[in-house]
Amino acid sequence: MSLTAGNKRRGGGRKSGARRTENNRLYAHPLPLEFSLPQTSWSNHVLGLFGFPGTRVLNPHCTGIFAADTHSVWITEQRDVMILWRQGFFGKGDLSRSEPSWQARQISARKAAGKYMTAEEVREKRRAERKRFKLDRAAAMAQAAAEAEAAFAEGRQVEITTIIPSGATWKPQHAISEDLPDGAAAPSSENEEWHEEVPDLEHLQLTLQEAFFLLWNLNCLTIINSATSEPMTLQEIWAAFQGTPDSTPISVPLHVQLYKRFDNPFLVNYAVYHHYRSLGWIIKGGIKFCVDLLLYKRGPVFHHAEFAVIVLPVYEDPADQENSPFDLANAEPFSWSWLSTTLILAYVTIPAQSRISPNALTSPACLAHYSVRDIVLRRFIPARMRD
Repeated sequence: MSLTAGNKRRGGGRKSGARRTENNRLYAHPLPLEFSLPQTSWSNHVLGLFGFPGTRVLNPHCTGIFAADTHSVWITEQRDVMILWRQGFFGKGDLSRSEPSWQARQISARKAAGKYMTAEEVREKRRAERKRFKLDRAAAMAQAAAEAEAAFAEGRQVEITTIIPSGATWKPQHAISEDLPDGAAAPSSENEEWHEEVPDLEHLQLTLQEAFFLLWNLNCLTIINSATSEPMTLQEIWAAFQGTPDSTPISVPLHVQLYKRFDNPFLVNYAVYHHYRSLGWIIKGGIKFCVDLLLYKRGPVFHHAEFAVIVLPVYEDPADQENSPFDLANAEPFSWSWLSTTLILAYVTIPAQSRISPNALTSPACLAHYSVRDIVLRRFIPARMRD
């Protein structure tokens, strides 16, 4: 089943006002690629006569450090962090839930209380206000019920004087200003002083799937070996991401090469990641919601996730599953009782070891042998699906 993001009712996560305009400006590029147009139409025409396209693709180059212990790639340069986050929402801050905003939060805490707020601080404040509203409404309903019971016991007409707040009329004591964009800051001179006082201790952490997509497909990432401080070649990265020791020769029998298999977890998860990124989705980790991936139309600062994805490995040859050293999640049949939301089941077919030569695993070309099929599940909600 093809993906269709037709869920029109999810408007609650949309931003409004100046903050939405600022987000549109900051996150205008869906990938770390920019297109440079010629200054005049005449120059574009002349270049076209000689077979040269007038538009050039600019891919800003970034540098990351491979961290084998955490199975991730660290981006430490602030310029690279901003490029990868604002142009595709790649990675997450290691000291933040998503957006790398630890330093901004520290600076905000030292400034005028609540005046300069990051996206995470705005979210937490709104959650606190919603909690306060629910408590006020529950207290008002309890008081109105008590008044009605007292009037009924005294035999007089019930007159409710307590006003029960509604979501449309209830206001918090300190309203959030929509005029400030995410990460708004004070004037530049004051900002520089705060940045000097608060060091940036956070780095952007990329998953192996994100790092390989940036490296192999967009050619905008160089990965450094943390042990040698030297750039890694594509072959070294390919082996390291699969957990394959570089000393393992290809002539070793297949059953000894425990990591050189088509059901290697990196290959299975990358096939799914590449599939949805190629369809234009913004992909984030879904461990918070007990799923593998979350799919966004434009990114987490614009809307809530449209779909949650569970990766379901399917072996082309059942014998490969029996002798596999990997215990892939969801490879066994599962119960339907835990399905409770809009969900995508992504079935990734693992090529049979008997059909394809093990030599194919020495390069990313082996990814062409994987296939991904997705099924969209929606929970039946009578109140919303009566028609």
